[in-house]
Amino acid sequence: MERIVHGMEVSKAIKILRGRQANGYYITNTARDLSQSDFKNRILLHTDLLAAPSREQAGYFSLEITGGASVHVDILRKQVDPFLKLELLREKMPNTMFQTLCRGINLFGYRPYPQNVIRYVVREFAKYVDVWRVFDFMNHVPNMQAVFEEVQKAGKILEPCICFSTGPEHTNEYYVKKVGELLSVTGDEIILCIKNHGGLGSPKRIGDLVDAIMQKYPELIIHYHGHNTDANDVGRIEAAVLNGATIVDAADHEFTGYYGPPPILSVVHTLKDHGKVAIGLDENAVMETSEVLRDERPHYEFFESQFKGFDPTVQVHKLPGGATGSSFEQAVKGGFLDRMPEILKDELPKVQKELGNYWSVTPGSQILWTTAVSNVQGGDRYGNCSGDLKNLLLGKYGPFPFYSPPDWIYEKAFGPDWRQILEKEGGMDKIEDMDLEQERKALAEKIGAEPTDQQLVTYLQHPVDAVNFFKFQEKFGYTYVLPPSIFFRQGGFKLGETIKFRDHDGKEHIIEIGPKQKNEDGEWNVYLNIDHHQRVFVFEDETAVATGAAKTPELSKQEIEALAKDGDIRAPFGANVYAINVKVGDEVAVGDPLVVLEAMKMQTPVESPVAGKVEEVSAAVGDAAKPGMKLLRIAKAE
Repeated sequence: MERIVHGMEVSKAIKILRGRQANGYYITNTARDLSQSDFKNRILLHTDLLAAPSREQAGYFSLEITGGASVHVDILRKQVDPFLKLELLREKMPNTMFQTLCRGINLFGYRPYPQNVIRYVVREFAKYVDVWRVFDFMNHVPNMQAVFEEVQKAGKILEPCICFSTGPEHTNEYYVKKVGELLSVTGDEIILCIKNHGGLGSPKRIGDLVDAIMQKYPELIIHYHGHNTDANDVGRIEAAVLNGATIVDAADHEFTGYYGPPPILSVVHTLKDHGKVAIGLDENAVMETSEVLRDERPHYEFFESQFKGFDPTVQVHKLPGGATGSSFEQAVKGGFLDRMPEILKDELPKVQKELGNYWSVTPGSQILWTTAVSNVQGGDRYGNCSGDLKNLLLGKYGPFPFYSPPDWIYEKAFGPDWRQILEKEGGMDKIEDMDLEQERKALAEKIGAEPTDQQLVTYLQHPVDAVNFFKFQEKFGYTYVLPPSIFFRQGGFKLGETIKFRDHDGKEHIIEIGPKQKNEDGEWNVYLNIDHHQRVFVFEDETAVATGAAKTPELSKQEIEALAKDGDIRAPFGANVYAINVKVGDEVAVGDPLVVLEAMKMQTPVESPVAGKVEEVSAAVGDAAKPGMKLLRIAKAE
């Protein structure tokens, strides 16, 4: 059967998929999802480039290699341009279709964007991406419509999702009706994804759902996506294919773990006993990929989950694979790893039900997760609602699909006047278009150069982190040539040390560390010889930094609240300063938003507890604020 390849017309690809033999199915290699779920999104481009030749030979339907949180983590933690990544991989993989995961109105971020930003971002990424898996955590079709339209205009394969979960509301009837809503908007020249992001339900449950959809829409192409958190996703895939699914997701066995997709060959061998054939798949190339990856995995050990083993309790807490790894990372950094069993088994299921039993996937999963953590750590359930939780309650993300949260939660979030607030502010906002040329000028000022269209796209979604990345790349160059053995090396490097490594093309490089010299300003000049070219980097003196006077005071929650009543506004928790809404001289009233803090992908406004005039702004956008760090000061009105 003819292979479906990069650049093929959508109508031709759909025709091939529909014309497959009854015993055939296709596989998508979800490398991006594996990286996010089991390695906190840290798999480097260097590693993906090493695996590219054998992945190209494997003959997958598609390779999911971008989207989700990876676009953000690429610039934030791996210092690689998400567009350059696609360009370099395309050189090594000319035929394989690249696939992305897009959050609809939230794109590759965590909150709704204006319509013109959505369309601009999709148009730019569509130059590189063939298959667009698009979802909305409320299954609210209008939230995905702009992406649908731009993907189809670009002549790319559209794969809208129905997000799957469990519970009395999550019936076949509900999901079949939702499929009808999607088709009325997209037409039938699409692939439908059943997005089982948590790996929920039994094999029988998934088989029944696929069967129900196929009974209603027999010509529909179904792509099943799941996670192996409970070690049972091979069974769910088996049931999906036996009931008519055309494409399924799996990943390279050498990198599979506990929370991501199951191994490709396990799927293939299981389905062979049913007479089912993985169309176009080269099993030797699948094995070769894992042989390439085997030596890479030890260097990513630091990013694997602190909890080992499969987790059947996912059927209770429903935390998706993509959020599980990051939740453990946050628990370690926040010092509450010991409370994770309580959060996952007790509090999170309660929060799920109380907030309407919607789908625990980004950004909804972050809202559920941060709410559960806040409830456990703070002791006062819903006593400290994030800005995103308030927006959820107000319906800013779309209507609750089954039922609304109880009144007492609204009262906790908004106070005794919550009904009036809900009536006045409830419902989805019309987000005004941004002036893209003005944003381009603002970015040019921040980076000191005219930005490319790709840079603007990245900036529009993650403005603070994008600017930091562009400056980093300008100063240090392209880091993707570094293997994980160097990029993620623990313990630093010694003066006089010589490091040799091969890049993804097999070219050998050499780095010589040192010497170092102190300059007149007390800073250290560290010399590096890189492939026999000398570079000098300037660092502050470690002792001066450690003993500097500008040390953040350690303040208790009660002390921070007491200072706020006097107009001394401090950061109530550790976060990045996302926005500052006031300037010196501004008059503010009680409740006015002063600063927006961003932590764990959620934004929380810091509101003024007093009326008065802003007399000092101490923080800046992009600052990493620790609890107690001074943000601004307000002179209280008499």
